[in-house]
Amino acid sequence: MSTVEKVSVALSPELLDMVKGAVASGQYGSASEVIREALREWRLRQPLREAEAERLRKAWSEGLESGPSEPFDIEAIKQKARSRLGGAK
Repeated sequence: MSTVEKVSVALSPELLDMVKGAVASGQYGSASEVIREALREWRLRQPLREAEAERLRKAWSEGLESGPSEPFDIEAIKQKARSRLGGAK
């Protein structure tokens, strides 16, 4: 059997109300169940967060490596788009 260790957690009034509401609604049997479920969900999302952070780091690096930005002419961009669409205005 696994051992269980009790810990104390400080929650904001809003979070505490959410936990109490989940228990009062019958969705969970205790505050501990709510916290355990939240931790399981957090653990499952961690790899997704890490992948997203890595994607953003890569995009940042690619942006830096692409060189300095250049000013653009919005009218030229519009004209190019219009010509792609067959001259539509």
